[in-house]
Amino acid sequence: MAEKQLTGRIARERIRLMDVPRPPAGAVEGFRALGDCSGVVADVMDELGIPCGVVGAHILKPTIPGTVMVGPALTIRNVLQRADALDGAKKHVNKMAEFEGHNLATPGDVVVIQGVSGVSNMGGISAQTGKRQGEIGAVVMGGVRDVAHSRAVGYPVWASELTAVTGKWRLETVEINGEIQIGDVRVECGDLVVADDTSVVFVPRARIMDVLALAQKKAAAEEIRCKAIEDGVPVSELIRSTYGEKGR
Repeated sequence: MAEKQLTGRIARERIRLMDVPRPPAGAVEGFRALGDCSGVVADVMDELGIPCGVVGAHILKPTIPGTVMVGPALTIRNVLQRADALDGAKKHVNKMAEFEGHNLATPGDVVVIQGVSGVSNMGGISAQTGKRQGEIGAVVMGGVRDVAHSRAVGYPVWASELTAVTGKWRLETVEINGEIQIGDVRVECGDLVVADDTSVVFVPRARIMDVLALAQKKAAAEEIRCKAIEDGVPVSELIRSTYGEKGR
């Protein structure tokens, strides 16, 4: 198969993978069926001995509350430009390359950006392009802007900052689909992103099915426990019962 035609916004050698590894069959659907599940997934990762992959909503805030997003990470790393921003604006020197990420995206991908603070790493036109390409949303450690635009096209973003200051003349994209840092979490291309109103959780690609299997079991136990609460089971009994969580 011929390699996809690139935009030229970033050197080819800076693109570590041309295609985001796909999750195992049924994985995305399985996690989505759990609903608002970042808490359950976080618990499961602890119990399986997987280093904490959670970044809370006090850091990454959703622009469309109530959204649940599950998909593989297409990673982008930005750094601050050393050149003078106003001189760059005068000369129209734009080194942002998230559009190359959109160009490479496969439907269902989540764009995850290790961005620059204080400037926008993604705007409305970028979000609309990502939506058109089949992306289900983005996670940005750094600023984003044009939130009304991304909301209007149904492209949710979890971002650490909102700012009107453009990144066009202030940042440079230096790598696509390499390893990035989001908060305290290392994220690799193809890791599964599970995001809701509470947190963004990054599940390592190699452990996706392990995490899903135990999360399904814990979610089923929680459903039974909630029914017991509704049915008036005494608190003393509720806290002693495992509801199927033990014995795995």
